[in-house]
Amino acid sequence: MIRAVAGGHLLKLPFGTIFEYLQMLQIIAVSMRCIGPRAMFYLAAAVSDYYVLWKDMVEHKIQSGSHLLDVKLVQVPKMLSVLRENWAPLAFCISFKLETDSSILLNKGNAALKKYKMHAVVANELSTRKEQVVVITRTEKITVLRETSESDVENPLIKFLSERHATYIKDSSR
Repeated sequence: MIRAVAGGHLLKLPFGTIFEYLQMLQIIAVSMRCIGPRAMFYLAAAVSDYYVLWKDMVEHKIQSGSHLLDVKLVQVPKMLSVLRENWAPLAFCISFKLETDSSILLNKGNAALKKYKMHAVVANELSTRKEQVVVITRTEKITVLRETSESDVENPLIKFLSERHATYIKDSSR
């Protein structure tokens, strides 16, 4: 992954809020629409499922003297469908599904693949996410393992997904 960043092949963007993330995703996706299938979105950000509405955020520090704190959370809008249908419809899109319960992981990954029309979903379990992941596509489920006990799974995963992206580009030009 370090080579991909250093070589200018992977753009890693830090963000602090859900608002920043969604705005950056839209701007980048719309900007990359013109390169069609050559664009790849590797959406590995750990975005919260819930957030505090902007209008409900406090301006100053919450005082610790209050014994009870009520926080109202709303669900983060699911923008993967918008990405696929409107912002960058020809881009190769990969999302992630992290679960703590391995018995539901593959079903949730399959559901995300279909619901959001992803090209691949990387399903990973919290306890083993650095050692192995399962890449789910419409036609297969491939387990990707780390290469050594000292390495993470990212390098073989990126290699695998890059190969799939190259195939997608080739197939799109036919």
